[in-house]
Amino acid sequence: MSSSQFNPAHLDLREPVFARIRKGLWWLRLVTLILVDYILLLFAWMLAGNHASLDFPGYTQSNSLPIIAIAIQIAVLALQGSYQSGKKRYDYLNIIKTLTFAHGLIVFVGFLSQPIVDVTRQTLILSWLMSISLVCAGRATVNFSLQYLRNQKILGYNRVFIICEHENYEQCVATIKKESRYIISGTASPKALDRYYRQETLNKLNELDVTEVFVSWDAIKNRMFLRWLFQSSGITLHILPIELKPIYRDIEFEKIGGMPCLSFDCPVITGKDFWIKRIIDFSAAAIFVALTFPIYIAIAIAIKLDSPGPVFFKQTRLGLRGKAFKVWKFRTMRTDAEKFQKELEALNETKDGVIFKIKDDPRITRIGKFLRRYSLDELPQLFNVLFGEMSLVGPRPLPMRDVDKFSEHHFIRQEVLPGVTGLWQVSGRSNILDFEQVIKLDLSYIENWSLYLDFEILLKTVQVVLKKEGAY
Repeated sequence: MSSSQFNPAHLDLREPVFARIRKGLWWLRLVTLILVDYILLLFAWMLAGNHASLDFPGYTQSNSLPIIAIAIQIAVLALQGSYQSGKKRYDYLNIIKTLTFAHGLIVFVGFLSQPIVDVTRQTLILSWLMSISLVCAGRATVNFSLQYLRNQKILGYNRVFIICEHENYEQCVATIKKESRYIISGTASPKALDRYYRQETLNKLNELDVTEVFVSWDAIKNRMFLRWLFQSSGITLHILPIELKPIYRDIEFEKIGGMPCLSFDCPVITGKDFWIKRIIDFSAAAIFVALTFPIYIAIAIAIKLDSPGPVFFKQTRLGLRGKAFKVWKFRTMRTDAEKFQKELEALNETKDGVIFKIKDDPRITRIGKFLRRYSLDELPQLFNVLFGEMSLVGPRPLPMRDVDKFSEHHFIRQEVLPGVTGLWQVSGRSNILDFEQVIKLDLSYIENWSLYLDFEILLKTVQVVLKKEGAY
């Protein structure tokens, strides 16, 4: 299953905190643009009405037509991104095309509301021309006004922070200072982005009330996933300068001080999809456990009759943000399995030794082979889902023995809740013996997450389990 099959995620599933509004005065610009557009569009329809008969079906001798028409125009402008940050707000060609489409939509609404449409050609042409002219003029006026107020230091500045190598510091500062809208609140070396220091960095940014962060390309190499850290706190991330390499989704190209820059903008509300996913996980797990509880009892009895020892096997694994937790499974091995594993390390079949996998593992019990073949041993992990330690879908949590062999870039798996099943499991399960392939699959899931993707993986998991593909 390739990542190209999945719809890109527009949210952030990596932040287990309550949703927050992004930082900065973006809302003031948004309200200003919508208000200016409303006034100008209303004026355009009034001018058109003074020069032609506004005989629209269902709205004759009524003031409803301009209100509904303006609502349609503003809604279409919003859907086309004309109220988003950056240069999209002043893309006049896009505004012209959008308002032209909106006028066609207005006529279509008229056809639906009455059998016969009676809008004079003169009215439609005049309102179209006036709407385009006034909205474009209004956007230009707002743009020039904001620039003037910034130059006069009347309007507030965005507080920004720079993370770069020491030798690039002067160049980065000079580039950002060419833009009159920024105040540099502080700087740091790339070390601030390291896994062990980034929370401290985030706390500092929040204390300084930073709204945007500029990071040099050299400082963020192999650290692209850190944009989640900033976005979850409502902080826009800019990367400069650009180096042509494979890049990720939701990127805008801007010019900062004349230099091309990659910008990762924030959604208006950050972190909300974590709770959407969490609510669905909890509800689905609770219903499934309630419906299949007799199966749990039957498996427990079978384990007790097959071999001495406890019914459940609990093992420490690494979860979200590196927090350890106890994962629950039905016991499928003899009680001294972990001690016996050291004697079997030489038989490990994985390519790099990070994961321990061997066929015909002598530690597995008779009932254990059956449970593993159909993944029934994983059922108790639904309790981990109920406790909030796991999700139904996500990167599989690994034993501490495997985590101790991680390279630095492997810890990207810990940026999301681990899952009962995941892209790794439905793409080969135990047949994948190279851990780097596992990491690529995990990264593909994280980058392309959507509720549809979760549902697709769950359906694929059922198929894989029933076919007994790659299970041992």
